Amino acid sequence: MTTKTKELISMVESLPVDIKTTLVEKILNSLHPAQKEIDALWAKEAEKRVREIKTGKVKTIPGDKVFKEIHEKYSR
Repeated sequence: MTTKTKELISMVESLPVDIKTTLVEKILNSLHPAQKEIDALWAKEAEKRVREIKTGKVKTIPGDKVFKEIHEKYSR
């Protein structure tokens, strides 16, 4: 480990928890930038689906009915 790396780690260790949390989040996002975009797309899709249910555009089906239909269709 280089001296600069050790100095950086020492500086980070002295930071308040909220700043450390922000720093960790930024570092992780820099490692996986596509994941942030994927998460945003999934959040948008979830919001759309909730809106469609609330407005009555789509109807929900109870899970037990769904699994029963799947079982009937594929257990032959």
